Amino acid sequence: MHTSQASTIGTVAKNARSAYDVLVRPPDAQTEVERSSGLVAPNFLSGTFGGITMDQYRRIRGLAGVDVAAPVANIGYLMVSNTVSVDVSRFLDGKAFRQILRITPTLTAGLETYRTADQYVYLTRSPITSGTSDEVFESETLEKGQADKSTRRYMMNGKYNVCFYFNGDKTGQTQWNLDLPVKESMIGEDLSDRSAFDPDLHSRMNCQSGQGKATIDIPVAYPVLLSAVDPAAEERLVGLRRTVTSGRMIAERDKPYVVPPSKSPQGQREAHIAVALSSHALTAGRINATLERLDTGDPATLPSRLGSPTANTFVKNLRGTAVGHVSVELGQGYRKAVPRFGVDATNYWTVGPVTYRRTAGGSLAAVPQAPQKPSLWVTNLNEQPVANVPEENTGPQYRKVTSHASTFCDGMGRCQELDFGRLEAPYFDVVGRFDTSRLPGFSPLSQAPLETYQSPQVTGEDRPTRTALNGRPLRPDRNLGGYLTPPPTMLTTMDSVTALTRSRRVPSLQDKAPVSAIRLKVAGVTGVDAASRARVNAVAGQIRTAYPRLQVDVTVGSSPRPQTVVLSDTARVTERWVEKGVALQILRAVDTKSVILFTLVLVVCALFLGQAALASVRSRRTEIGTLRCIGWSGGEVLRLVLGELAAIGLAAGFVGAMLAYGLGRLLGQPDAGAKSLMVVPVALLLATAPGLIPAWLATRLGPMQAVQAPVTAVRRSRPVRSVGGLALVNLLRVRGRTLLGASGLALGVAAFTTLLALTLAFRGEVAGSLLGNAVVAQARTADHLSVALSLALGAAGAVDVLVLSQRERAADLAILRATGWTNRELARLTLYEGIGLALLGSLSGAGIGLVAVMTLGRGVLEGHFVAIVGAALLAAMAATALVGAALTCPSEGSRRLPPPTCWPPTEPRGAGASDGACWAPGDCPALRRRAHSILAISNPLCHFGQLWQSCVVVSAETTTRQ
Repeated sequence: MHTSQASTIGTVAKNARSAYDVLVRPPDAQTEVERSSGLVAPNFLSGTFGGITMDQYRRIRGLAGVDVAAPVANIGYLMVSNTVSVDVSRFLDGKAFRQILRITPTLTAGLETYRTADQYVYLTRSPITSGTSDEVFESETLEKGQADKSTRRYMMNGKYNVCFYFNGDKTGQTQWNLDLPVKESMIGEDLSDRSAFDPDLHSRMNCQSGQGKATIDIPVAYPVLLSAVDPAAEERLVGLRRTVTSGRMIAERDKPYVVPPSKSPQGQREAHIAVALSSHALTAGRINATLERLDTGDPATLPSRLGSPTANTFVKNLRGTAVGHVSVELGQGYRKAVPRFGVDATNYWTVGPVTYRRTAGGSLAAVPQAPQKPSLWVTNLNEQPVANVPEENTGPQYRKVTSHASTFCDGMGRCQELDFGRLEAPYFDVVGRFDTSRLPGFSPLSQAPLETYQSPQVTGEDRPTRTALNGRPLRPDRNLGGYLTPPPTMLTTMDSVTALTRSRRVPSLQDKAPVSAIRLKVAGVTGVDAASRARVNAVAGQIRTAYPRLQVDVTVGSSPRPQTVVLSDTARVTERWVEKGVALQILRAVDTKSVILFTLVLVVCALFLGQAALASVRSRRTEIGTLRCIGWSGGEVLRLVLGELAAIGLAAGFVGAMLAYGLGRLLGQPDAGAKSLMVVPVALLLATAPGLIPAWLATRLGPMQAVQAPVTAVRRSRPVRSVGGLALVNLLRVRGRTLLGASGLALGVAAFTTLLALTLAFRGEVAGSLLGNAVVAQARTADHLSVALSLALGAAGAVDVLVLSQRERAADLAILRATGWTNRELARLTLYEGIGLALLGSLSGAGIGLVAVMTLGRGVLEGHFVAIVGAALLAAMAATALVGAALTCPSEGSRRLPPPTCWPPTEPRGAGASDGACWAPGDCPALRRRAHSILAISNPLCHFGQLWQSCVVVSAETTTRQ
């Protein structure tokens, strides 16, 4: 039992500590589900944007006992724009001089599928060149083509701009509504009346020159969560620098700086901050597309048609022939993105937490939110829609999304008029890329939320959901209001927070309290030992005293606890939430269970030793009587019996101590030697204490009692007509011995029932979290061994009593055999006695065990009553079968019993009489008394055959003596 406990404690201690010990969150950050269940949501950080002030962070960092204080200030989601390239060369018409291909993409992200905008490629064998118009507008898609009278005025330098009107101006309108064409310019068309979710806005055409090779570039945008951290604290917490894949990691020296207009590519004052960007997207999705080759008509007219305001209408109305399918991962475009100006700070977005409710079945259900409004996706410049808004944002919503538009005062330093007192939006300098998969792994049994670098682990809970996910985990997508949102993929320093939050047009909580969470490591913490717990609690107590409204969670000793989350009527997932204080719960449960199991096993062992000691005393009646006859006192007999038991206990104790020491060293217990020495006094006490009553009974044995039969004679004869009836009478004749044998078995079965209940209750209390499940699986073998040991000891005690009965009644059995009983009948008699004794003890023990379990409390029986009752009855049956099987040896021994030496009763013993003839009233009184006792109850069982005369004679003689 101590070995199991030590192994369990070792497992808990090894997996008790994760990346941090204490988590500090803003006021009201804890949801109702977290409060009621003692859990921490795994995606809490992605829904928290500010709430802790910098002054609070600095004071917490300076508290006594704090080793590392790592803040996280979530700023918001920005968009990184790029394209996903699809090679369509194998689908081209190799003979065509000019041609257009169209792909119709479908995006699969998580559990949803979205129809995305059609994309096109225009391939021509004539050269495509670049040029300028009025030294202002520059185009790279100019192609010389047959001039059409209606489109001649749209030409630039005698060439058509074959991609501008389709990509840059889909209105088809003329300038100022006059009969003048819309000319190319740096200012795009006015789209303020269009929704950012309109797929037509995302439709693009690639114009390429060549033969046999073409690609379609699908425009995409990736939301990246920008968070500010303390680089030095992150390095001490998780080793952040080892994640760098190119460039370098942000450092404390990276502070906001200003580029003067003379050095700016834009020719104006620029504010800059340093950032590190993830090398891979933490959002998942796949594009599957069908390709069509379009029927364009006369290829010679294509440049003029594409170079006019009607280009969009012309291309969209072309019919096509399907020529194949393509598929590409959405993250491909992110990997090749190298943004300097590719991250637009004009807008960023924050999201709220997910709201949950409990279902009738005990699962969590994510509460849906209203669909996103298109107004979330407009810029502060003429209310134009944001380009390339991810299609997933039209999907199911579980979070509230808020847009934060920047000020409109670029190059001014500090804004005036409408944005008075605010700051200009900064530019981003990407100093390096990082890969969070290079972080050191923490134990999966105790992994606390580390959302700064890891996505939540979510899998399908039922078969339909797993099928919809194609057997893969559910990962975050680009839906800001989705259930899962990606962790920070862009990091900056805490000094850069103000440059970002103060550049928003409308002030928010982030202005005054930008910190979203603080993760603390406490000095001197090594696990969940008493000293470590005291240090962690002291730090947590200081924070609660200083800032009562902050949410403080002790995460040391926590463990992931899978929860079922209902996302919709057809989608159920399993998500790893974190349960606090699991390690301490396990240690308390292990201590309680171990103490009770250890006590029960010791009690069963003590009763077994007491039965063995009593059997030894009863079997040595003649020896003890002789000692009393030669003058031994009762005290000397007592010391003799106890001395023998003490010698056996000491020998067993030393052997057990060596075994305990070996096991302790094998399990890596540092104090195995000191603890193993405790086995010796325990073994001594266990051997002598149960022997006190048998030793005291030995002192009460007089000299004359030593030669008397230990079996009580029957008071009156009762006819018995079956072997089972005789077995029952024999059990009732010596009630004390019967109760002694039954009590050992009863205690064994009761211990079995209690142990099973404790084991089930322990698993119910501890299981559920990953650490708890590991401990349950580890402790299962020891529990089973304890149950089996208690049951085996109880059965062995019952068999020991029955064997003692066999020895004391050897003469009785011999007489029965001499009177005609067969070996089979003698074996049946022994077996029936054993079964009767086993049933009495096992059924009584089952009842006692159930009563004991009920007294332990409702929590032990809750949900396990039927299993425990069934197991108790099964234990009773197993004990009965075990006793029956163990009695095969005594039954076989009864077959070899020799007949009485003075038999047959043919003539009185006298001079010259044969050795076998002895039956006379005064010659064999012991045999006569035994026969009187046995045959008085077995007379109806006498066999008629060759021995019928002997049976009649003996029966008549005993009847006369009565």
